[in-house]
Amino acid sequence: MTFLYLFLEFFKTGLFAIGGGMATIPFLYELAGKYSWYTTSDLVNMIAISESTPGPVGVNMATFAGYLVGKIPGSILSTFALVLPSYLIILVIAHMLDKFQKNSYVKNAFEGLRPTVVGLLSVASFAIVKVTFLTGEAKKMKDLWTMLDYKAIVLFILLFAAVMKFKKHPILYIGVGAIAGILLGAIA
Repeated sequence: MTFLYLFLEFFKTGLFAIGGGMATIPFLYELAGKYSWYTTSDLVNMIAISESTPGPVGVNMATFAGYLVGKIPGSILSTFALVLPSYLIILVIAHMLDKFQKNSYVKNAFEGLRPTVVGLLSVASFAIVKVTFLTGEAKKMKDLWTMLDYKAIVLFILLFAAVMKFKKHPILYIGVGAIAGILLGAIA
């Protein structure tokens, strides 16, 4: 039964972790609490190992997490489950590329998804910072204020606060971000 859950959870992660390998972190963080397959400290180790080994970070983390849960079969299963949705989606998109590129709803949805992904990553990062001591001084940039997308910042803050307060599944916030992007695109 564990392998079925492992497949389903990593398939879901692969389906909804929009934005690259680091976008898997909120999902992996959720799994740490949901199934106790690994701890937050294990997650920090996953990130460190995944960043320092060749290959895509998300795939490396899925392989590592799968190994913690089910050794080599778990590694293979979680890695396959993570990449399967992307493979299937890319097949569909490649077939319908022209329609997707010109669709204003798709463009606006991605405008909402970008700050949403940043918010989800920030929440997971906040949890990781509790485990790892971080120091450093921010570099000051010239004309920083002119480079900011204020709608994206407001959406990020609202979604970050919602994630922190309500702690619902990341898929909900991804949907809210996409809808917000569509609505903001429609009124712009």
